[in-house]
Amino acid sequence: MKWISRHRPSPALVVASLALFVSLSGVSYGVATGFIDSRDIKNNEVRSLDIRNNEIRTGDLRNNQVRGIDIRNSTVQGRDVGLNTLTGNDVAEDTLGKVPSAAAADTATSAGSAASVDSLKLIPRTTMTEGQPPVTLATHGPLTFTAACEPGAAGATDAGLSVGTTEDNSAAGAVPGNIEPDLDAADAPFEIAGLTDPAAGTRAAAVTDAFASAPSGKAFTGEVAIYSDAAGAGSCIFHGHLVLQG
Repeated sequence: MKWISRHRPSPALVVASLALFVSLSGVSYGVATGFIDSRDIKNNEVRSLDIRNNEIRTGDLRNNQVRGIDIRNSTVQGRDVGLNTLTGNDVAEDTLGKVPSAAAADTATSAGSAASVDSLKLIPRTTMTEGQPPVTLATHGPLTFTAACEPGAAGATDAGLSVGTTEDNSAAGAVPGNIEPDLDAADAPFEIAGLTDPAAGTRAAAVTDAFASAPSGKAFTGEVAIYSDAAGAGSCIFHGHLVLQG
């Protein structure tokens, strides 16, 4: 009995052995029971290869924590952005390239310069009394576009459009109307279109496509409405538009 008591472990040895056993078996116990938490993992020790592919989800990320430095450059594509969610404030304007079809706009000082068109000339409603001197509706270079209102036969009223020029070998005409392919400076203004009301006290109206050009490159085309009214003292009305070229 004395030999047995002499080899019995001391209380201190029992406590130390028990503590060692617990410390060595703690991790294994946690793995077996599924209760490993952040306290069981050393900081900065979990690596990408420790995470199964496609296992981290939105619920695993704290809101507003993924930043630009967390995303590889040039990996976000159009399919990653919601439709119609980007606005002008999201784009650096100085990085945008020029739209190819807009490049020609750099050399256009105004819309009128496109396709050699200088301007659009509107002919306002112009009323003339019968017998009044001709009225100039438009001028362009050597070309002059005039309107006249004259007495017609049997009390009717004649409304007319004419073109004069100061440059030889000009041309003028109207459809419907008259065409003069060789109009010179010495010639009287050529009547390109005319309208006569059928009889005294009646009215007539028509639309004509007018045109004229000079060798220097000045030209115009346009559409003009003509009214002839023999009622009362007789009157004529003109209005329309011309495109001045050259």
